[in-house]
Amino acid sequence: MTPLCFVLMPFGKKPTSDGRLVDFDAVYRQLIHPAICAAGLQALRADEEQVGGVIHKAMFERLILCEFAVADLTSANANVFYELGLRHAVRPHATQLLFAQGWGQLPFDVNLLRALPYTLDASGAPDPAALAGEVAALSQKLRDARYAQADSPVYQLLEGFPDIARLKTDVFRERVDYAETLKTALAQARASHQLAAIDQVAAQLGDVALADAGVVVDVLLSYRALSAWAQMVDWVGKMSPPLRASTLVREQLGLALNRAGRSEEAERVLLDVIQQRGASSETCGILGRVYKDRWQARLGEGRAIEAAGVLRKAIAEYLRGFEADWRDAYPGVNAVTLMEMQETPDPRQAELLPVVRYAVARRMASGQPDYWDYATQLELAVLARDLIGAQTALADALARRREPWEGETTAKNLQFIIDARRPRGEDCGWMHALVAALRA
Repeated sequence: MTPLCFVLMPFGKKPTSDGRLVDFDAVYRQLIHPAICAAGLQALRADEEQVGGVIHKAMFERLILCEFAVADLTSANANVFYELGLRHAVRPHATQLLFAQGWGQLPFDVNLLRALPYTLDASGAPDPAALAGEVAALSQKLRDARYAQADSPVYQLLEGFPDIARLKTDVFRERVDYAETLKTALAQARASHQLAAIDQVAAQLGDVALADAGVVVDVLLSYRALSAWAQMVDWVGKMSPPLRASTLVREQLGLALNRAGRSEEAERVLLDVIQQRGASSETCGILGRVYKDRWQARLGEGRAIEAAGVLRKAIAEYLRGFEADWRDAYPGVNAVTLMEMQETPDPRQAELLPVVRYAVARRMASGQPDYWDYATQLELAVLARDLIGAQTALADALARRREPWEGETTAKNLQFIIDARRPRGEDCGWMHALVAALRA
């Protein structure tokens, strides 16, 4: 899927601080749009959108959900600066600034940011003599932005803002302001495990591409809570292009495709996200799960040699996710658990166990621990053969379990450990009790 690039700029001909007119439509047609396309992105300008409702709502969604953005600061337009401030608050990188050199002074607050200059002729349109080089320069900047460090002053100054990637699916649902009646209906549907009730809310939205993004994502996550994987896949297909192209939605699509038995499609979606946005703990963690499930399938088919190779791929992907964000223990604990499955002991497991244990401890100390934090402690205790620690973590995890599939996921991981240790002659009776409690 082609990533979207939202363009923040005035329309038509607008004056600069010295009174000269800039033909911003010509700047867009001749410079910005060609550069975006050359970078392998799809340009999206506000006046090109045919959407209903309040224009500011649509603009907010595009600013938040488009992975890339270009902002032209030439005329110090108030709307552009407002939109840029919002963009910097919600997106750490991939926002490229432009200005026409010699056509007015940039405000002090943004003068120090890395803005790319371009040249205008006397008519206020792009200078033909410099245009080719400037299109190439902007295109290269956008390609480099895929892997760049934070360009938002907010993210540069506030370390750790916002929270780690794994939490964003739940945080998104909690923080977006949308119709309280729909929010309540979805929460009740999840609590009572009523798939039909979620379908009813989904039907009320009408054209999903025009609906509030918060409600649309909440429906997606509500389907996830009930393990309605096919419905998740179908729902993504109905979303607006910017929302469908967002990393959050594509990660959840990969998860749903894998759970629906469409492993190869899930792999392609997630590898595409990594290629475009780089490795993250969330994306690599889901891709690791794809390979873990494929490893199980190969074992069940009696293809032991191939299964061993897929197992190594799963471990490598989980490790890549953990290395992308050491604060997120989820991919780390999966890596050390799968290392237990290998015939030859993996020396990295002993090295990683204390690192993963420290990561989850720091996460729990800095915020409100959730189910996955205690489930991670449970797996680590089992790996360390710590019965008391495992029982304590189990009780805390069950008290915070929100969705049935969470306990089943942890139970499967513990069963992996049992299946690996039983042939070695270890007593696994105490671990069976933990698995039974998680599946109750």
